[in-house]
Amino acid sequence: MKKITQWIDRRFPMTAFVKKELSEYPTPRNLSAWWNFGSLSGVVLVIQIITGIFLAMHYKPDAMQAFASVEHIMRDVNYGWLIRFMHSTGASAFFALIFIHMARTLYYGSYRAPRELMWWSGQVLLLMLMATAFMGYLLPWGQMSYWGAQVITSLFGAAPFIGEEIVIWLRGDFTVGDATLNRFFALHYLFPFLIVGLVMIHLVALHMVRSSNPSGINLADKDNIPFHPYFTVKDLFGLSVFLLIYAFFVFYSPNLFIEPDNYIPANPLQTPAHIVPEWYFLPFYAILRAVPDLVGGVIAMGVSVMIFAAMPYLDRSKIPGGARYRPIYRVLFYLFVVNVLVLGYVGAKPPEGWLVPLGQVATVIYFSIFVFLPYISKKEEIWLRAKGLPSVVEELICAEEEEKGKRSQRKNRGKE
Repeated sequence: MKKITQWIDRRFPMTAFVKKELSEYPTPRNLSAWWNFGSLSGVVLVIQIITGIFLAMHYKPDAMQAFASVEHIMRDVNYGWLIRFMHSTGASAFFALIFIHMARTLYYGSYRAPRELMWWSGQVLLLMLMATAFMGYLLPWGQMSYWGAQVITSLFGAAPFIGEEIVIWLRGDFTVGDATLNRFFALHYLFPFLIVGLVMIHLVALHMVRSSNPSGINLADKDNIPFHPYFTVKDLFGLSVFLLIYAFFVFYSPNLFIEPDNYIPANPLQTPAHIVPEWYFLPFYAILRAVPDLVGGVIAMGVSVMIFAAMPYLDRSKIPGGARYRPIYRVLFYLFVVNVLVLGYVGAKPPEGWLVPLGQVATVIYFSIFVFLPYISKKEEIWLRAKGLPSVVEELICAEEEEKGKRSQRKNRGKE
């Protein structure tokens, strides 16, 4: 092995790369278990790609055979049921991990300078993941899959002037059919590999600015520790706990995340009583339904996903550590989490009775938090600094203000 490693090192800096970026990568010693969810997401991505490749070997993207091919995988292929349930459960696990990972970033303010590019690359990953999940949802060719795709693709018709052309381009036909199934299958197979590339970009951005930590204070090099073995062991423990939960759902409750109507073959002539997307789309679906106008609803749904990218500029406070030192921001964070859960509940139910105004109120609260965050964050900073912050936090803020002043002076001298 030593000779093989030396042979490779003369042609490719493998050992140096592993030492710098993996084993000796300096990591804050105070990272908590909330920092495990990024690596767990990477593990699930690998599981999804491997199980997806095996499923693609037996799946037929044909409107006449798609549903039967899924049943063939479940009944006739050796361990096909296990591969299918690992893939379907993995999709839900992926979104759960990503949402927790995002919530941790929001809570601890890890989206702030100099980590904006890392945050934005994560937002692109979320959009890619949503697109991949949406296209994969059609592939079983069940009732809910078919009508979900029919409804979601029709939303693009709300675009002015070119809406109808976009819908036909997405479907490949005037309605969801064989052409739609073929192109969705091709893209669903391709997108995970694009996501791998984006993950690499995300990791490069992370290693450039280093991991943040619960205190929000960048530790000196002497206070950091190597990633291996300290955090590899910690990540392996988190992975063990996750795999136990994941295995429970795969073996004991795999249908929890599959709509019963999806075990009925797609029928264009019979609309389900209540069309429901997957659980991870429910909050955004509730926002779509809360706006009476179709165009307004589509815009609101799109903005509700994209608005997270503006967080580095909406949060104007200079206090590091996110919610750790900021009680008002902490209240806003918990309010936002509860509000998203309410939207998810509303999205899962038929739009009738008291659920309609509840969804509208929750939608207003959702956007109000982002709208008022710049004002609230600035006022909170003034209040907390007048009240008195820990000395190390105050020193960091003063250093940041001093550096900003120097940059402004250099800029003015350059103009002169």
